[in-house]
Amino acid sequence: MRERLLAAEKVKSIDWRDGRLYLLDQRKLPLQTLWHAYESAAAVAEAIRDMVVRGAPAIGISAAYGVVLGARARLAAGEDWRAALEQDFALLAASRPTAVNLFWALNRMRDRLDRLGQGEDPLRVLEREAIAIHDSDREANLTMAQFGVELIRKHNHNAQQLLTHCNTGALATGGFGTALGVIRAAQLDGLVECVHVDETRPWLQGSRLTAWELAGEGVPVSLNVDAAAAHLMKTRAITWVIVGADRITANGDVANKIGTYQLAVTAMHHGVRFMVVAPSSTIDMSLESGDDIPIEERAGGELLEVGGQRIAADIAAFNPVFDVTPADLIDAIVTEKGVVERPTAEKMAELMNRKRLH
Repeated sequence: MRERLLAAEKVKSIDWRDGRLYLLDQRKLPLQTLWHAYESAAAVAEAIRDMVVRGAPAIGISAAYGVVLGARARLAAGEDWRAALEQDFALLAASRPTAVNLFWALNRMRDRLDRLGQGEDPLRVLEREAIAIHDSDREANLTMAQFGVELIRKHNHNAQQLLTHCNTGALATGGFGTALGVIRAAQLDGLVECVHVDETRPWLQGSRLTAWELAGEGVPVSLNVDAAAAHLMKTRAITWVIVGADRITANGDVANKIGTYQLAVTAMHHGVRFMVVAPSSTIDMSLESGDDIPIEERAGGELLEVGGQRIAADIAAFNPVFDVTPADLIDAIVTEKGVVERPTAEKMAELMNRKRLH
């Protein structure tokens, strides 16, 4: 399966070369393929905040490269560069509050900096660490794809109707994708009849990004408004809802794109299995439950306008970006360390004590 996934790879959104970070502007897709080059930590933080790059793993990877850029500038300035670099760490950490991969990547970069040996080149060391974070996410996605396909096949060997929400593909990660990586692998194994994609308001990641990725790879795909999900489950024999995550707490509660919670409730009512796919870096064992997760709220204008054109009355708008799905609504959490079915605090703790299985 790994070799087949590698052969099918077509999309990437993050590229590090010649000492620069290049990000594919996900706000412009699918109508325009536009890459931006970044040479400072502040510019990377702005790109994360402004949704040039999105998806929890991709945000973490980008922030790691942002630290490298910050270190280069601080070292060149000839000042107390390590103290000055903390300003870049803080700026990057403040760019998005909910996705824990951001903080995981920054903590990993800081830890490597703290272990800097005598005579080591700090810039070379930090660059290697950022590249390792990028590569390990890509490998984790390949492993999760295989675990997820095994889980789908365990319940049904036939081609199936799947449903996904937001974008969890190569655009949102270091490559291949989390939930979309599982769907890609399922397609290669003949387990996909059709993938139903929620449009995912208000940024339309489903219609602009997920549908674009799947269609470009020849995966049968159909777009629907978010509110059609219950009707699809009732009428189209959906077998799995497969989503990603931005943070998973110690008890198995999952923060993901707004609308995921209601999908899980609806899936349970219709007897549709619910799968969350995320690397172990998304699991935050410091938080007991989803009640402790900070939920980002963005400007109301994202709901009141489309393409800069106002479409709503002059009113207030509530625009949370994420919601929390309780663990008891989740059939399986798939990570590169293995699969947790019907997650509990005890099962999550056992998972985090494992080494990678592949």
